[in-house]
Amino acid sequence: MARVTQLADPADPGFGVYVHWPFCAAKCPYCDFNSHVRHQPVDQVRYVAAFLKEMDEARRLSGPRTVTSIFLGGGTPSLMDPATVAAILDGIAARWAVPAGIEVTMEANPSSVEATRFRGYRAAGVNRVSLGVQALNDRDLKFLGRLHDRADALKAVALAREIFPRMSFDLIYARPDQTVEAWEAELKEAASYAVDHLSLYQLTIEEGTPFHGLHKAGKLIVPDGDQSAALYEATQAITAAIGMPAYEVSNHAVPGAESRHNLTYWRYGDYAGIGPGAHGRLTAAGDKIATETERRPETWLAYVEEFGHGMTVQEILGEEEQADELLLMGLRLREGVDLARWQSLSHRDPDPAREQFLIDHGFVERLGNSRLRCTPAGMLILDAVVADLAC
Repeated sequence: MARVTQLADPADPGFGVYVHWPFCAAKCPYCDFNSHVRHQPVDQVRYVAAFLKEMDEARRLSGPRTVTSIFLGGGTPSLMDPATVAAILDGIAARWAVPAGIEVTMEANPSSVEATRFRGYRAAGVNRVSLGVQALNDRDLKFLGRLHDRADALKAVALAREIFPRMSFDLIYARPDQTVEAWEAELKEAASYAVDHLSLYQLTIEEGTPFHGLHKAGKLIVPDGDQSAALYEATQAITAAIGMPAYEVSNHAVPGAESRHNLTYWRYGDYAGIGPGAHGRLTAAGDKIATETERRPETWLAYVEEFGHGMTVQEILGEEEQADELLLMGLRLREGVDLARWQSLSHRDPDPAREQFLIDHGFVERLGNSRLRCTPAGMLILDAVVADLAC
């Protein structure tokens, strides 16, 4: 499969555009994303018009920029018609400079109905697809509330591999009763399908989801801390052995096939967030602006049609807030955090005693004098490491 020739320059995080399609055919029981099920057809023409209006507001804030990546997420973007995708991509190109060949990713589910649209998406300009496979056996797919089975998933993977220059797929691990041996076999099988990128997430029990209620009632038992750690360590070992090492805590790629768009997030670049529930970070007149939009699709649509956008937050971030976000995002990456950039925002050096404590315990390490990163052991307690360094 074709892939980008090199990892994007850490000194240039880039400028991404994220478009959120909030609708799903069904709500998965583990999901706390901004996704909504509608039993009547969605008026895609009306939503496209609203996306384009909100792009105007984002363009006003961002000024002229060159787009380095586009990501269509959700929800389930593969419920969109190819004509809808084409109109959105054309709208982005009408407002910002979009060089030929940049990464254009679309999340897709591997159901047979959605896979029939793949060629239309490719013709519209999508060149990278991220498939929500989640598991490679029917029992766990049913448990996770997925609408596809193993056969659907493998057909979709084969079709995507044929149509798109680049492909990723997601798997969820730390499922009930999952052994390290079973997970290792599943990972090796996943890699055998010639994907160039895998997103591998531990199952987490999020408040407000059906799984949270079951877990609280003792009806859903997930692996304990030791077993989860063993599964995580097996993930790192297997992916490294098959040539897809981790470049971020949950993301693995053949070198050169890292997600350009997600690197923009983790390197704390700018990105426009368009659509219901989308977040953005835009630099305007020297200020870093955090944006958020209304989460409820119909309310967002009404706001856009009345006011020209659905943004409910446009907040200027102080330098200390930016420094904290830079640290939070950057320590997720294998390449770590640019210390000079962090120091220029925080106006201080890392606390020597705290840093040395974390180094002595094998949780962080210096890369020369310019970068600080988590070790594999530190990634297991990432939130605690970030909290300690941010103090």
